[in-house]
Amino acid sequence: MIMAVVIVMAIVLIPSDYRKIEPDPQTGKGIEWNMPDINRLPSTPQGDLIRYGKELIAHTAVYFGPKGKVASISNGMNCENCHLDAGTRFLGNNYSAVYATYPKFRARSGSIETIYKRVNDCFERSLNGKAIDSSSLEMKAIYAYIQWLGENVPKGTKPTGAGIADIPLLGRPSDPDIGKHIYTQKCQRCHSENGEGLLNTAGNDYKYPPLWGEHSYNNGAGLFRISRLAGYIRYNMPFTPLDNDNDTDDAPLTDEQAWDVAAYINSQPRPQKKYDGDWPDISTKPFDHPFGPYADNFTEAQHKYGPFGEIKKLGKKKS
Repeated sequence: MIMAVVIVMAIVLIPSDYRKIEPDPQTGKGIEWNMPDINRLPSTPQGDLIRYGKELIAHTAVYFGPKGKVASISNGMNCENCHLDAGTRFLGNNYSAVYATYPKFRARSGSIETIYKRVNDCFERSLNGKAIDSSSLEMKAIYAYIQWLGENVPKGTKPTGAGIADIPLLGRPSDPDIGKHIYTQKCQRCHSENGEGLLNTAGNDYKYPPLWGEHSYNNGAGLFRISRLAGYIRYNMPFTPLDNDNDTDDAPLTDEQAWDVAAYINSQPRPQKKYDGDWPDISTKPFDHPFGPYADNFTEAQHKYGPFGEIKKLGKKKS
């Protein structure tokens, strides 16, 4: 749900300095995702369902936002605000690995989760709303679209560029004050000084999504983990080609800048919800999960802002 999100052609953009591509453990090579072409879908009921699924991902608010056509159950953000280009952008938190890796065990819930559960988690956390009926036309359409995007990905594998990039840790805590300065230079022009984003002229969809405040993601969302937000920002924001290294406001942020901007954004007020069932085994909490209790003696502030090196090192020793 971060920074300028616009509808663009689905072009795979590979940053020249991306250092963390994970190879397939068996072949040692990256798994390439050959994204299917939605323009080649047939005019059949299944094709229509998949197209509707893409529409729901790109313009969720039109259907489920405050002025939603189907229901008014979300904050007005779109799934696309976290999953760029309707879940197809390289390193833009795309859906390429979802169908291949679900159902799967997730430590956050301590259970095996389906795609339906995962989608509704996003509705409840990232969209700060309510779950939708798993048997509804809309859920079937979202599922069909995600399945279609990943149906040629081998089961149990994760293509290169799926999800969010891991970026190198800082040797210091991330600094919200430094991040505020960077935000003013790089992000404010789209997302506003107060982080409220910009609605379209119809007032039913965000041209640029809110990054904090009552219409943004809540404290249970994945992007409230600073490493996830920093990785997302680093390779997607400002919303321009990743190989643009000119010294302009559109130039990509450095790793360090991404950490600090993420710290600033996540230090701002946003909807608060209790998720008492999260991480039933506290020893499996991610190093940057911002709420205790923890299985170590590091403070909640350090788990939120870092530095994370010692936390991760201790976690590896225990695993």
